[in-house]
Amino acid sequence: MNLEAKAKSTAAAKSKPIRVIAVTSGKGGVGKTNVTANLAVALAREGRKVMIWDADLGLANIDILLGLKTEFNIHHLLEGKKTLREILVEGPAGIMIMPASSGVQELAHLAEDQKIRLLSELDDFDEELDFLLVDTGAGISSNVMYFNLAVQERIVVVTPEPTSITDAYALIKIMATRYNERKFRILPNMVSGGKEAKAVFSLLAAVADKHLDSISLDYLGYIPRDEKLIQAVLRQKTVIEAFPASSASKNFKETARKLLTPPQDAALEGGIKFFGRRILKV
Repeated sequence: MNLEAKAKSTAAAKSKPIRVIAVTSGKGGVGKTNVTANLAVALAREGRKVMIWDADLGLANIDILLGLKTEFNIHHLLEGKKTLREILVEGPAGIMIMPASSGVQELAHLAEDQKIRLLSELDDFDEELDFLLVDTGAGISSNVMYFNLAVQERIVVVTPEPTSITDAYALIKIMATRYNERKFRILPNMVSGGKEAKAVFSLLAAVADKHLDSISLDYLGYIPRDEKLIQAVLRQKTVIEAFPASSASKNFKETARKLLTPPQDAALEGGIKFFGRRILKV
């Protein structure tokens, strides 16, 4: 069965709609992977079933962040050596993680048989997921664009640093002008408090409103600068596990609760199978 036929076959399949959300950023060093891991644990503790796809293919590190040992990764899946279920690793609070591999550089350049294999594995994955969080790479590479175009929702992590704000705008601009994606949720990270977070969001929103047409930026909340978060990283744990009473943990939990209610215009059709088809069409 060729890719087109496989995609049409998948389109006819019915599955539980799940929220497929990219956690992305315009530059590295803004805490994107840490945000992904903590949101996943917070959502799991709200009773949701969560999977993380480590889509930072050039710098796979979510397993290291969480202190997990991964024997297999997406490279083994694409080579037909392992199934999706065989490469998944269980993380804290029962979240599932699809490990990345630095040996897979450009998903867009996969051979057709590899794309079909990936789609088939997503089709056959029958876990009743509620959320798939896609931890993208940073910047505006083809892989970052690839995943951001395939998902239903996008969270852009940004810090108060001018370069972070500039690069976040560059990511949003390219997504809007080249690919006609107009909706983004903004999550300021490593801020002193709500006032600075709102200032970061307002600056980014003002520039976007001035230079981009019909853009929609949604303020999702913020994650404060917190020494406990740094200590948690050193322990290879999420801050929610290591320091549940910390200010960062509190805000991660509040942000996760906001995510439980999808945006009014969110397209939730097709679940993980729909996401798989979109990946192969980008």
